[in-house]
Amino acid sequence: MSPKRQPQELPPPEEPQRSAPRLLLAEDDAALRGIVSGLLGDAGFQVLACEDGAEALERFEAELEAGHPPDALLADINMPRMDGLELIERVRALDPELPVVFVTAYSSVDSAVAALRKGAFDYLTKPFRNDQLVRTLENAVRQRRLSAENSHLRQAVRQTYGQEAMVGRSPGLEGVFRLIEKVAPTSASVLIRGETGTGKELVARALHFGSARAARPFLSVNCAALPEGLLESELFGHEQGAFTGAVKRSQGLFRAADGGTLFLDEIGEMVPAVQAKLLRVLEAREVRPVGGTQAIPVDVRILAATHQDLFTASQEGRFREDLFYRLAVIELEVPPLRERPGDAPLLARHFLSKLAAERGEAERRMSPAFVERLQSYAWPGNVRELQNAIERAVTVGGETLEVADLGRRLAEAPARAVAAGEELPDALAELERIHIQRILTRVGGDRKQAAALLEIDVSTLYRKLKRWEGE
Repeated sequence: MSPKRQPQELPPPEEPQRSAPRLLLAEDDAALRGIVSGLLGDAGFQVLACEDGAEALERFEAELEAGHPPDALLADINMPRMDGLELIERVRALDPELPVVFVTAYSSVDSAVAALRKGAFDYLTKPFRNDQLVRTLENAVRQRRLSAENSHLRQAVRQTYGQEAMVGRSPGLEGVFRLIEKVAPTSASVLIRGETGTGKELVARALHFGSARAARPFLSVNCAALPEGLLESELFGHEQGAFTGAVKRSQGLFRAADGGTLFLDEIGEMVPAVQAKLLRVLEAREVRPVGGTQAIPVDVRILAATHQDLFTASQEGRFREDLFYRLAVIELEVPPLRERPGDAPLLARHFLSKLAAERGEAERRMSPAFVERLQSYAWPGNVRELQNAIERAVTVGGETLEVADLGRRLAEAPARAVAAGEELPDALAELERIHIQRILTRVGGDRKQAAALLEIDVSTLYRKLKRWEGE
């Protein structure tokens, strides 16, 4: 099995135009205000000079309303009408990211501490050196702009990997959205179940970027793509010379993801020896590299995914039961696309918009027959197959996409069969529920045996029970 294709890298954020930094100056000493304005003007700042805190607040509010707030505030602490400490409270209530630098002739510890506690970037005492003032303000502006760039990048990441990127309105997917919102802020381990191509990694990324760990690393590994020895080294790291080919030390993914999230895809394929070592890491919250003797503390949230029924596998001894319960603190199932056919056109529209932006061309339209084919096809490859089909259609089709643009296999495939229990009248659906509960009671709750008697897959039975539990 080939290693899983890594997600496409995010494009870098657009570089903001580097205009002259705009500085709001609040200084009641007219002579000093003129000197500082001239000094900073020569250093490349655009200075908005005010005679006290009250005037500075009025000017700040006007600039903020106009859509171009200052890059930094330089203020005296002791001023008439409104002192610097009140000024910082007022401006930071409107703009929490604004860096504020204070200057004062009174170098008391109390005023310095009070200023810093209110969020001041730095604190200078009069007389100060000109180069010291310029350097401090340059650093303040640099922090301001870096914060803006980071905010832009975080938004780009969330749009690409956050819950906003998960398209669909079906009841099954809405349930996934609600659970993500509840679980994301916690540190609970989550086991994500679903068929290949349903978007399990997208769910994992939404959980990560919806958590307090969003600014820390999100790393993933496909447990089915690596042999046992290599997977162990990849996860836990190794010391130099630990095995043939270990020419240098490796920290491993657990240590690289410290403070963030580690996504273990296809966890059901992990061999027993690595399962045992993973369990020890989860219990002790420390990792020992291959060939090493020292345990190293790690703080990592674990998200795992599988297309298998791990509960049944754990009951049959094919997967460690204790590890299963460690991983499945929360279980989240992503429904296959055939169980949410109404989402196929929405996803198609999302992919069409994305392709149009990437290729710099007009967005294609879908004919009614094309939409009908999207809804009636079974999509065994799920969302991944749909995305590839849309890319093919755009490549070979015209302004309006037709069924033939999907290719012969999809165009001529039989319509999907209605899944068991899907779109049943309410009364019949209730009869199905009663029947399944009776079978479960008869076999003492054994889901595998019940599924055999019902002539359905264990995974199908599992989904029905989970859906009913949420009702």
